[in-house]
Amino acid sequence: MRHLILILGDQLDLGAAVLRDADPARDGILMVETAGEATHVWSHRQRIAVFLAAMRHFRAALEAAGWQVHYRTLDDAVPDLATGLRDAAMMLKPERLRVTEPGEWRVLKLLEAGASALGMPLDVVPDGHFYCDRDGFDAAAGRGRLVMEHFYRNLRRRHQVLMDGDAPAGGRWNYDAGNRASFGRHGPVGLPAPRRFPPDAATQAVLADVARHFTDHPGRLDNFAWPVTRSDALAALDDFIAHRLPGFGDGQDAMWTGQPFLRHSLLSSCLNLKLLNPREVVGAAEAAWREGRAPLASAEGFIRQILGWREYVRGVYWRHMPGYAGRNHWGHQAPLPDWFWTGDVDMNCLHQAIGDTLAHGYAHHIQRLMVIGNFSVLAGLLPQAVCDWFLAAYVDAVEWVELPNTLGMALHGDGGLMATKPYISGGNYLRRMSNYCTGCRYDPAARTGHDACPFTTLYWDFLRRHRATLARNPRMRTVLGNLDRFGPDGQAAIAARATEVRARYAPLFHPAAVPVE
Repeated sequence: MRHLILILGDQLDLGAAVLRDADPARDGILMVETAGEATHVWSHRQRIAVFLAAMRHFRAALEAAGWQVHYRTLDDAVPDLATGLRDAAMMLKPERLRVTEPGEWRVLKLLEAGASALGMPLDVVPDGHFYCDRDGFDAAAGRGRLVMEHFYRNLRRRHQVLMDGDAPAGGRWNYDAGNRASFGRHGPVGLPAPRRFPPDAATQAVLADVARHFTDHPGRLDNFAWPVTRSDALAALDDFIAHRLPGFGDGQDAMWTGQPFLRHSLLSSCLNLKLLNPREVVGAAEAAWREGRAPLASAEGFIRQILGWREYVRGVYWRHMPGYAGRNHWGHQAPLPDWFWTGDVDMNCLHQAIGDTLAHGYAHHIQRLMVIGNFSVLAGLLPQAVCDWFLAAYVDAVEWVELPNTLGMALHGDGGLMATKPYISGGNYLRRMSNYCTGCRYDPAARTGHDACPFTTLYWDFLRRHRATLARNPRMRTVLGNLDRFGPDGQAAIAARATEVRARYAPLFHPAAVPVE
């Protein structure tokens, strides 16, 4: 054997460069299911199932294309990728090892160490699935302070996406301000249900294996309907473009009880597994606008999530790892509450968002950012514990995208490398953007008292405790002026109520670890 090509569970692309340069007559492919990757964090069972079902279907596609695939399943009890690579290399004796650049720093270092121990060369082939490689990110983002909007505009120009010559289509770069509408009193109407993909025989076998091997892991399996093949992914893309993209812009930041999917694309797992290429997704959205099938605000808002945020977070991840993962700007230390794994909490917004997560392995970006992430930073939860939960809980979670989005954007735990201000709010934001407050026992307008919304109390207490740091951010000065209007007695009452809230919902919070500034 000339080359042994390792294909990881999030590299499922028949057109990948590592395969284009290979020869089925002289090269072989290795794919390994390991319990170690599934238990690196306590993964949701649908997350495990998405990866394994997609891998097994991809194995079949490789074999149909003439490749010899050396595939190890869970039943082979391979503990980790390094062991799988070592065993295959010792048996097959290739001249070289090859792999597409892993999306996770930990995995890259593990494979480099494994190859070194074997005394074999390891070729790491760039991942061509992104608009930017690492050097391309530096060129688009610049070497100064990172600002996503500047990066996004540079990529729009470079790749001629939503451009009319040198100008942005429609004369504006960003339609975000018009994409923040709520659903109003009556909620979303005329929602088209996303296409479901009932498990075929191969996926049913995966679900049985996951149920057998991971009995104590969180999450349901009986409602599994995620796309796990290239043809499924293309059908899911077509379904979104035709039925949900036209109304996507208006309510993309809104939430509603019992509606976990709304008009969101549900394509992130397909993109992150490499079943879809971001260029074809962006191209489909732009074509829908240019052909009059979707408004520009919807197309731009969706494209910004892929061409903007998705590329941006990957660049942040690789620029700052491995030290990035350990950042803790606020000094928060409280462990993750047990109810993050059950949803059994009397704050209805968290009950809904975590309930959706446990039921489907999915919650949309505002549920993740402004409900779960918002609470986590306001309550002082240890950012590494929160990041592990986000990595474990979602079917689309791989570390390069999850870590900057959670640590940087949701928690501002990187001190502002990712975002220019903390994404925090009190209960009034949740009331405005959802119906979660209806019927909840707490009053989002109240700061103190037993009926005060914990989000509202913790929000003002967070501002109080971190006033000196936040005052250096021009975007926070107005709200700090509002804090001053409460006076010393009002702020003391907020602090007292915040202590009660944390005792109930984050009982091991240590205020001494985060001194009042």
